[in-house]
Amino acid sequence: MKRGLIGIQMSTIKKKIDELGAYETLKKCAELGYHCIEISQVPMTPENVAGMKKACDEFGIKVSSCTAALEPMMPGMPGEYLVSDFDKIVQDCKTLNCDMLRIGMLPMTCMGNREKALDFVKRADEMAEKLKAEGIDLYYHNHHVEFVRYDGEYLLDIIKNNTKYMGFELDIHWIHRGGENPVEFIKKYNGRIRLLHLKDYRIGEVKMPEGEFDAKAFMSAFNNIVEFAEVGEGTLPIKECIEAGLEGGSEYFLIEQDDTYGRDPFESLKISRDNLIKLGYADWFELEK
Repeated sequence: MKRGLIGIQMSTIKKKIDELGAYETLKKCAELGYHCIEISQVPMTPENVAGMKKACDEFGIKVSSCTAALEPMMPGMPGEYLVSDFDKIVQDCKTLNCDMLRIGMLPMTCMGNREKALDFVKRADEMAEKLKAEGIDLYYHNHHVEFVRYDGEYLLDIIKNNTKYMGFELDIHWIHRGGENPVEFIKKYNGRIRLLHLKDYRIGEVKMPEGEFDAKAFMSAFNNIVEFAEVGEGTLPIKECIEAGLEGGSEYFLIEQDDTYGRDPFESLKISRDNLIKLGYADWFELEK
């Protein structure tokens, strides 16, 4: 039976890398039952790359994808970028036996401007063609900002319709937050996705500010109650999203939780794992023999 591989988006445990180091962090992930990771928001220092490589080899962990921005999010922002650090980024992928890179977000300088966004998309697709020659596929990860409409068309659809080489990593939380049904939206991208982000959605409690009533403070608390939830602890149709992703070509299903609200992220990952096992995906946590 066709199945995918469930893993961890490492932005969820980036603070653990700082605390424990790459090797010990991935050892803990394997002990939790995870054997797949997507690398993001982890500095790709020689020490971290070596630690991740060692852990992957010893504990049987597959790196589905690494992360690399095409260019700085804002002018002058430090970091590694495909336009300036191409060879190093490609080498890191090959060291980690990884054949996918993903762009995490549209540059801030392109937001709110259709033509600037289209110019970025053109350059990203050219980079995707260049990477393909190295045996690496490039994918674009959505947030909610790509659901802005230009002439009645979502920016995300504009990106899809103006790219030939670049694929998509769809995020079910951000699709829902953008106002679309994630199951139906995933189906629109059939054949363009190898990666899917599993991130649940919930409404938290309104936390009233203390002291004398302040209308602005109240409205801020009222408007900012959307939360990231452990998979299966929110309101999204997780099983239906997974099945739509699998049908559309997704191979890797990465659990990401941007904020665990004081809970240890390893505990959150255990909750997500347990809920996915209850949904029937126990064998999706193991590499195929």
